[in-house]
Amino acid sequence: MQLTIRIDVGGGPQDITTNLWAIVQWERKYKTKASAMAQAAGMEDIAYLAYVSMQAAKMTVPSEFDKFLQKIVTMEVVSSDDRPTHGEPTDDN
Repeated sequence: MQLTIRIDVGGGPQDITTNLWAIVQWERKYKTKASAMAQAAGMEDIAYLAYVSMQAAKMTVPSEFDKFLQKIVTMEVVSSDDRPTHGEPTDDN
């Protein structure tokens, strides 16, 4: 799963693309699997992915996630690259 998020934190809109590292950070924080987010991603989920992706890209963000949330002017997902995995056959399948 890879998302491109367009976010404006006061300096104009910019695009940031998530990667595996960002998704794993989200899984660790919210103690769930990315497949749950794929079904129903909330605004906090998207903002957190943007936050950690911006940190990884060495972009300036507040040290606290809540302070980052307060700075968001606009945010939207502009593209999604869902790469489904195909599991191995099982005895039941």
